[in-house]
Amino acid sequence: MNQRDPRYDILFEPVQIGPLTARNRFYQVPHCNGMGYMRPNTLAAMRGIKAEGGWAVVCTEEVEIHANSDNGSAAEGRLWDDGDIPALAKMTEAVHKYGALAGIELVHGGYSNANNYSRIPPLAPSAISVNSYDPVQARAMNKADIRDFRKWHRQAALRAKQAEFDLVYVYAGHSLTLLMHFLSRRFNHRTDEYGGSLENRVRLFREVLEDTKDAVGHRCAVAVRFAVDELLGSKGITSENEGREVVEMLAEIPDLWDVNISEWENDSATSRFEKEGYQEPYIDFVKSLTTKPVVGVGRYTSPDTMVSLIKRGVMDMIGAARPSIADPFLPKKIEEGRVDEIRECIGCNICVAGDWLSVPMRCTQNPTMGEEWRRGWHPERIEPRESDDGVLVVGGGPAGLECALALGKRGYRVILAEESEELGGRVSRESKLPGLAEWGRVRDHRVVMLEKLKNVTLYLGSSLSTEDILEFSADDKFGFSHVFLATGATWRRDGIAREHREPIPGLDRMSILTPDDLMDGVSAHGKVVIFDDEHYYMGGLLAEKLRQDGHEVLLVTPAPDISTWTHNTMEQSRIQKKLLELGVELAPQHNLVSIHPGTVELACMFTDRRVPHSCDTIVLVTERLPNDGLYLALKDNLEALTEVGIKTIQCIGDCLAPGIIAAVVHSGHLAAREFEAEDPGEVPFLRERVKL
Repeated sequence: MNQRDPRYDILFEPVQIGPLTARNRFYQVPHCNGMGYMRPNTLAAMRGIKAEGGWAVVCTEEVEIHANSDNGSAAEGRLWDDGDIPALAKMTEAVHKYGALAGIELVHGGYSNANNYSRIPPLAPSAISVNSYDPVQARAMNKADIRDFRKWHRQAALRAKQAEFDLVYVYAGHSLTLLMHFLSRRFNHRTDEYGGSLENRVRLFREVLEDTKDAVGHRCAVAVRFAVDELLGSKGITSENEGREVVEMLAEIPDLWDVNISEWENDSATSRFEKEGYQEPYIDFVKSLTTKPVVGVGRYTSPDTMVSLIKRGVMDMIGAARPSIADPFLPKKIEEGRVDEIRECIGCNICVAGDWLSVPMRCTQNPTMGEEWRRGWHPERIEPRESDDGVLVVGGGPAGLECALALGKRGYRVILAEESEELGGRVSRESKLPGLAEWGRVRDHRVVMLEKLKNVTLYLGSSLSTEDILEFSADDKFGFSHVFLATGATWRRDGIAREHREPIPGLDRMSILTPDDLMDGVSAHGKVVIFDDEHYYMGGLLAEKLRQDGHEVLLVTPAPDISTWTHNTMEQSRIQKKLLELGVELAPQHNLVSIHPGTVELACMFTDRRVPHSCDTIVLVTERLPNDGLYLALKDNLEALTEVGIKTIQCIGDCLAPGIIAAVVHSGHLAAREFEAEDPGEVPFLRERVKL
């Protein structure tokens, strides 16, 4: 049995937080999840898994304290009245079952919420438009409103205690909360004792802290979540000036400081733009100003880095959201000497997209995330095999690797055949694009784990034809009875996607490249026009790459802005900014309608006004076609399959339906979980139902 590396012992020391003791230094900070009040069973199971995985503190997402702070259709937490207590108590019960502390992040969103559901006018320190394109303005709070807010927060804290939470948050961060709005000179234009000087702007923050301590501090720890820097320079709070001063003013009042940067897209920046530990320069001063424990985040996955942070006095507890999603058992794996088995977060923010889409969050690395309750999946346990049949997996991309790994863990004898000399498929190719190096962790983790399984055999440089697959009978040494095809997909060369349901006219008149061509090393020449009708990361990435290669680049998309789906991963503004800084010409809200030698014709999406543009190479980022030829050929040989003892053939991943990497990993895992299992029925997962 593996033993913990003594270098990491410091990570497992208990930490005193007010009246409570955390069993170690691993702290799952509050994070949204697309579950919230809409899916309390899904939420409770997900948080419980974190506690089982060794996190000493497991917190909620933001939890609204009153109908006056209504986040609309977003699946956040709610604690408006006593009727909301039972749903939240499900989470505390699940967390306490494994000896962890449960924290709750109370929030009033102030001008951040339009209150479209409650229809109550939003509140703000001063009259201001809400922080969205809703035609709604928040009204300036009077003294009675301030007293009401303090009352609502106190009542919510008492309800949190009733729900058995151990830590209660006072939240002033991410530019999302009323307390942060009072702190900010941008939003607080008051002239009374709650505005003007920093001491006045901090007043409500101090009062709510003291109220919360008075209400629940005898049993619960009171935590502060505070953004010490807004990354706005002199226009906002900075860690050198007002951020530092706020910590100095309130240093010893809370029982714990949870510190970060603002806004959310900065705090949860993708790996494409920020690497592990990027927040440290902003928060490293906090511990010098308080005797209370300090938590910080930075997408930490390395235990060596974690130890360094503790020993250097940067923080007392290692905060994590995304790393705890990618691997809920990260602490256990360090504790048990299984560091090489950690599923490291790749920083893609697919998890974040779940919140924006109001659906249970997904994870590229962890296909069980969001499936703990509804499918009964556990990230570290899987049902054993149902038979002694051998299984062939064709294709070593993300779907094939995940399928082979899950089948191997179940105990099946697995052969994984990959036609190239490198495992990883699209992950290996895409991780070589600018900023995506960490995406290679999808491949690396699975290869490490597969190499530990004696019942899995890997064959590289093995391009299998129909005849090759039919060569071995199920009774042979290397035989198999079941085939999973993970043969991927290929980018289309005809422009068919959302805007064009037929090929774009004139493609034979110009040099046409696809993302596959560029990732294979094919060079573009001259002026390049990229037509992006896929709308995720690929179009913007290729524009960045080609511009860095020295090409004039025009990026055309029918969407309102560039890489528009990345609003859900909170990186769209960074992508567009990067491209503009590189000198990429952008043409949003335009379609590519025709091609002539040396020229393309664009059309406005609204007026159809035509705009010619000189061009030497077109890059089409549209749809992908499944590489399902092998599947179709095998299905045409049913008699031969029967003769050699092959019972089932199944497509998985992009070969089944091209999608994002998280989708194809999930597809591979799902296929392995359901292999030889009982039919899941018409709806293959549990649903949260309203009881009438």
